[in-house]
Amino acid sequence: MESEEVLVHEDVGSQLMLRVERPVYDEGFLRNQLLHRKEDSSTFRQRLADKFRCSSARAKAVALSFLPILTWLPSYPVKQYLFSDVISGLSTGVVQLPQGLAYALLAAVPPVYGLYSSFYPVLLYTFFGTSRHVSMGTFAVISLMIGGVAVREAPEDKFYVPTNASNSSLVLNEEDLKARRVQVAVALTTMVGIIQFVFGLLRFGFVAIYLTEPLVRGFTTAAAMHVVISQLKYILGVKTQRFSGPLSAIYSVKAVLSKITLTNVPSLLLGLVNTVFLYGIKVLNERFKKKLPVPIPGEIIVVIVSTGVSYGLSLSEKHGVDVVGAIPTGLRAPAVPDFSLIPRLIPDAFAVAIVGFSMSISLAKIFALKHGYSVDGNQELIALGICNFMSSFFHTFAITSSMSRSLVQESTGGKTQIAGLLSSLVVLLVVLAIGFVFQPLPQTALAAIIIVNLVGMFKQFRDIPSLWRTSKIELAIWLVSFTASVLLGLDYGLLAAIAFAIITVIYRTQSPKSSILGHVTNTGLYYDVDKYEEASEYEGIKIFHSNSSIYFANSDLYVNKLREKTGVDPEELQVTRKAKRKQKERENKEQNSPLKICAKHKDEKENVTDEVVPQSLTLQQLRNGELEEKRSESTSEEAVFLEPLSSVHSIILDWTAASFIDSVGAKAIKQVIKEYASVGVRVVIAGCNRSVLDELDTLQFFTGEISTDMVFPTVHDAVLHCRHSSSRPPAASSEA
Repeated sequence: MESEEVLVHEDVGSQLMLRVERPVYDEGFLRNQLLHRKEDSSTFRQRLADKFRCSSARAKAVALSFLPILTWLPSYPVKQYLFSDVISGLSTGVVQLPQGLAYALLAAVPPVYGLYSSFYPVLLYTFFGTSRHVSMGTFAVISLMIGGVAVREAPEDKFYVPTNASNSSLVLNEEDLKARRVQVAVALTTMVGIIQFVFGLLRFGFVAIYLTEPLVRGFTTAAAMHVVISQLKYILGVKTQRFSGPLSAIYSVKAVLSKITLTNVPSLLLGLVNTVFLYGIKVLNERFKKKLPVPIPGEIIVVIVSTGVSYGLSLSEKHGVDVVGAIPTGLRAPAVPDFSLIPRLIPDAFAVAIVGFSMSISLAKIFALKHGYSVDGNQELIALGICNFMSSFFHTFAITSSMSRSLVQESTGGKTQIAGLLSSLVVLLVVLAIGFVFQPLPQTALAAIIIVNLVGMFKQFRDIPSLWRTSKIELAIWLVSFTASVLLGLDYGLLAAIAFAIITVIYRTQSPKSSILGHVTNTGLYYDVDKYEEASEYEGIKIFHSNSSIYFANSDLYVNKLREKTGVDPEELQVTRKAKRKQKERENKEQNSPLKICAKHKDEKENVTDEVVPQSLTLQQLRNGELEEKRSESTSEEAVFLEPLSSVHSIILDWTAASFIDSVGAKAIKQVIKEYASVGVRVVIAGCNRSVLDELDTLQFFTGEISTDMVFPTVHDAVLHCRHSSSRPPAASSEA
């Protein structure tokens, strides 16, 4: 019978007391008497029909899930939210405009395509996204990855054409080069959208978990390095080739330094002034963010002032400062992307799709946690997929959420994606009406905007000392992600970082921490005896704990650690037993006395215990005929029983931390149990969860000498069982 009692003391500060009296359970008893599985009477056909049965409630749920705007727009509180959303939308749009122009340079396409990418996807996300605060649009890291692919697929050396019939000189055909790179960027965006949409339908929102935070932060810091390096030529006003692939950062720096003597001084001065001004505005916005009703729009100020200065002083014509150039007025007609490019872009599309989603969902979760709502990772994938795929027909490149713009949208009072919708309309106004105004805008001003917006990413270098103190493995992931991405490029660097992160997981499971547990008096609790002085071992019992599952990669290490920690090695004990037997045989030969060596073990059913029969007693029994009555086959021999080979009679494997086991691990444990049984040491299992037990059943673990009676629900059950029946299991017949 089992009884449970909880006592609550009335005096203040007293603890609740738990008292439980029950039998010692093993898995055999649990299966036969205590636990009974629920029977599922439904057939596969019925379950399939239920899965695809349509009802009005289910149709409504699907519609609301696919179009999250329907969940909040009908009940939108106009009086409370509209003014805040309008202010937030205008503020975000003012930031969106210069960033769209600037990040187009990173994507290796003309600036107007950055404006297109700041309008169409942002508009679509309002209907399909689940986050209320993230600002969709162009982003430095994604733009740089797209630019790398565009440069690789459309390098400059393929677009040089002869200037005359004699082919004596070649000139770069910039129009064809830009058109081809736009085609590559658009085709890549189409594929990114397809991948994200399909992943969302397949409920693959979990893929972002493989991009652990140290990996992402190291990767984005490396991306910031690439971005700054790519903008040096615009700050200095020199023309260099754009590189992609491994070591592209080194080649780019080398190319810029080789032409540093050709620096355009007006371009450099304007770039430095804008950089200092923007950084000062960023510091002021951060320091006085609680007092300022809206952040100071430093970027739009730089764009307007730089455009005015460039136009007034004719910087492009008189001083050779590179400017944005022609910005077509109005929207371009939709066009089908060049699908012939897609086969070569699939690996890059996967990288951009995963990185873009990771950036977006991590930012969305931060704001959702802060404001008390939830975001759906799978729907976010679908929303990003729709934004990228549909927008690509309107000449955009891939987008994701931006940290800087999202902070502006949230800090200026944005409540819903109405703010995002209004920010896209601000960009639309510029494209339709006043885009031509920004034609004299110097590219060095856009480079300054890009560099200052990366200050937050460079602050991630502060992670290094913090990770050094907290987790060396996560520090290694950060450093490998950063180094690989800087040297190998963002695509190969990301793959290398993910591979290294997975290797660290394998390393942790291959080399788990293990310990011997001891009991804390009068608690039923068991802790590491090497760490806690209150924990003490029971005599003859070793409790082995490992904080990992058991599978092909660590099964041998698990067994070796078990032998090391318990101090009981079956192979060494077998050698010791054979040596003792030979020694006894030699001693008895010298005494001219025949010897029979037997191993007598406890049979739990018959309550027989181990013993050593003295030689004198054996001889006396032989003379009296008593030995012949007990064992008639040994009438002419003396019987000598070996002493126990080890002071340990029971080993308990604590599996509370094991979440799975495979066939290799099961075979290893089975062999361990048999080897220890051959030297008189019982091995039992404790704390095994039900899913692992189901796996053991599937692997036919409980066969032969191994039964469910050797498995206990808790360590304490196993200890009580081993203490009560402390004799040894039968040894192998070969040792008898």
